Amino acid sequence: MSATDVDTFDVDSVRSEFPLLTDRTIDDARLVYLDSGNTSQKPRSVIDAMSSFMETTYSPINRSSYRLAGEATEAYESGRIAVARLINAPSADEVVFTKNATEAMNLVAQAWGRMNLSTGDVVVLTEMEHHANIVPWQMLAHERGVEIRWIGLTPDGQLDLSNLDELLDGARVLSFTAMSNVLGTIPPTKQLCAAAHAVGALAVVDACQFVPHNVTDVQAWGADLVAFSSHKMCGPSGIGMLWGRMEVLDAMPAFLGGGNMIDTVTFDGFTTAPVPAKFEAGTPPIVEAVGLAAAVEFLEGLGMANIRQHEMQLTRYALDTLNSRFGDDITIYGPDNVEVRGGVFSFAFRDLHPHDVSQVLDETNVCVRAGHHCAKPLMQTLGVNATTRASVYLYNDEADIDALADGLDGASDIFGF
Repeated sequence: MSATDVDTFDVDSVRSEFPLLTDRTIDDARLVYLDSGNTSQKPRSVIDAMSSFMETTYSPINRSSYRLAGEATEAYESGRIAVARLINAPSADEVVFTKNATEAMNLVAQAWGRMNLSTGDVVVLTEMEHHANIVPWQMLAHERGVEIRWIGLTPDGQLDLSNLDELLDGARVLSFTAMSNVLGTIPPTKQLCAAAHAVGALAVVDACQFVPHNVTDVQAWGADLVAFSSHKMCGPSGIGMLWGRMEVLDAMPAFLGGGNMIDTVTFDGFTTAPVPAKFEAGTPPIVEAVGLAAAVEFLEGLGMANIRQHEMQLTRYALDTLNSRFGDDITIYGPDNVEVRGGVFSFAFRDLHPHDVSQVLDETNVCVRAGHHCAKPLMQTLGVNATTRASVYLYNDEADIDALADGLDGASDIFGF
């Protein structure tokens, strides 16, 4: 499928590439996987690439001069090149591999933050952030006396930017999500980065939920640092990415010390290797980088614009179906406008506890998540302890949304509504 085939996105064909979705059944019934906001399923090409590499090419990278090691190093670096291409990074050397996006965000707070922030400095976050973009800054605030300010929300779950200038006054960092993992909200990333730069602040973007579903251009955003993760974009777990402008990365101190990240070590001290090796201490996720490269190639084959268009149509169908079918019995949080939201549906259903809803849906093989979704401050803003969350991806279709709605009807029957 080319990037121009938006109107011919064949979900059945796409789903056929995912063994778990086609081959796995429970109680002789198919799985309806609606938890991609948590982690995505893996296509055969990713599974095969990792398996083939381990069978034919696996060896240590960067440290040995024999041919097999050279092949392994090239395969590992292919993941970095693929990621740079996907997000339109100026250079693959600006892509740092981490354990996951959470580690990438901690790298930013601990390396850049500890070097640049001190008592009285201001970090601005939003009320819709994942804990990975809250706790590292709170740790630093506790240690250094840094002030944290919060951008609030409008009633429909978008950022309230009416007092943005006031919040950014004196700020050193603006760190925010490019797409909420609870509300699906897609903030104006380019505008926020420009606002940060206008006051001399660093613009940090948590793009975990955005990159797998949208065309991403870090240069157009004008961001300074961007974190995201492989396992949400059809790749393996165990590898995340931090992209940063080279001048920002180059000025940051190393985060972890050990092998591979050094230039030289003496009894008196050490010097670091250039970026990105400076931030990749120890044996890296070699096999995972190979799988990541295959995942990027799979997504590029479908076309990120096609994926976004498909998910917008499916999101519209889901919002209309659930609201029309259940009316006041369901509250779906986040914007109704699919132009500014992704395919994430966090909802309250009647007076049922989200975990009860999830368990009942599981009886019909509908897989959703229940809980606070690593966003407890947002739950506080919404006035709830938890929500049920369904999230769609490129392998979902209207039948999956219908199955969700049917399962909710089943929950009503079980609990006597």
